Amino acid sequence: MPELANSKTWKRTGKTTVDTPDLPYELANRFTTPIARFLKVEAAIGLLLLLAAITAMTLANSPLSGPFLAFWETPIGLHFGPWEFGRSLQHWINDGLMTFFFFVVALELKRELVLGELRHPRFAALPLAGAVGGMLVPALLYLAFMSGKPGAHGWGTVMATDTAFVIGCLALFSWRIPPGLRLYLLSLAIFDDVGAILVVALGYGTSLNWAGLGFAIAGLAVVAVSARIGIRCIPVYFLFGGAIWLCVDSSGIHPTVAGVVLGLMTPTRAWVSDARLRGILERVLSYPIGDHWSGDTADRRDLRKAGVAVAESLSPVERLVMMLHPWVGFVIMPIFALANAGVPISVDDIGQPVSVAIVIGLVLGKPIGVMSFSWLAAHACLAIKSRGLSWRYMAAGALLTGIGFTMSLFVAELAYSPALIDAGKIGIFTGSVMSAVLGLSMLTWLTWRRPAA
Repeated sequence: MPELANSKTWKRTGKTTVDTPDLPYELANRFTTPIARFLKVEAAIGLLLLLAAITAMTLANSPLSGPFLAFWETPIGLHFGPWEFGRSLQHWINDGLMTFFFFVVALELKRELVLGELRHPRFAALPLAGAVGGMLVPALLYLAFMSGKPGAHGWGTVMATDTAFVIGCLALFSWRIPPGLRLYLLSLAIFDDVGAILVVALGYGTSLNWAGLGFAIAGLAVVAVSARIGIRCIPVYFLFGGAIWLCVDSSGIHPTVAGVVLGLMTPTRAWVSDARLRGILERVLSYPIGDHWSGDTADRRDLRKAGVAVAESLSPVERLVMMLHPWVGFVIMPIFALANAGVPISVDDIGQPVSVAIVIGLVLGKPIGVMSFSWLAAHACLAIKSRGLSWRYMAAGALLTGIGFTMSLFVAELAYSPALIDAGKIGIFTGSVMSAVLGLSMLTWLTWRRPAA
């Protein structure tokens, strides 16, 4: 049969099967496939995050409010004589579990900058400019409105975009929106998150403990040297990361910064090349069929070597994203929402200056900053738009960037006093909902006018 002329046949259990060739591999698959997988997970995460937030708000305003809120204040820690290391459950979630969130964000950013479309500087410049504008303008509006008022220190709450909710909103429109819009908003949100954690480190840290900072830098140097000399055992690096987290925590810098730095240090190059992997697998396949893989034999050693080669043919960045992203999205972020979104709603809190300033920053400041800085970057020839991405769709996406939620709640816990925290959270919820409604409405109007955008 001519169609099988170039096919390979293998005899297994007495049957002949045809090894059908796969589709041709294109260079574009290096960044489109990971992005597609990431977007699918993010869409589901957005829904779960919304359910967690609604659950927390419902319980915080129900007869179970007292036990629910007190649960997150449960102290957890270690105590050895005069030495004590402890936090409330909520603080362990915000300081510990969220380190993994920022670690994954940094991994995604590095992968896009090194392997994805953002490796082209002018493509990366557009979402970077939008992220800078989306952080700077709302913060300035917030400070202008809150000048001389209690809570002015909370300007960081209006600077970040919630990636999961934004991508979840885009998922509602499927193929009807330009693919470039998803990449633009995803990249912008990642830049936003990294910028926000830098703001946390610089604007909401305590006085520096230089000894702790020195030990943290030494730990990072150990990680760099270990990677350089060929240590590839992931659990070893998690132990290093835990030690570095403790050092950063003792230094006075917010410990989640450790996750960002370690994520950006993670290598993007695979240890085993495609040619070497093929050679190792061909050696295993050359053995005759039979039960001869046990014992200390050459057959078994080759089989184990093939298993290592298959795992190491993916870069550490790819392996860690595949390992951690579902845990972060489906476990850590919903737990964070449950621990932080429970706010007793009070009419007095809704009209407080803090709430109004946050709404202004998210609903007006974010889209104005994103669009103005993106437009300036494009017209100054510093950045270029993806093909098929219009300014109207970018404007709709810019409205969605006002959904701050996760990062805004994270900063609010650090920035506001107990007297203002509830008002701040109500402002975050109100501004995020308004931004979602405005962005979805504009996208609905655009896709209704021209479904095949």
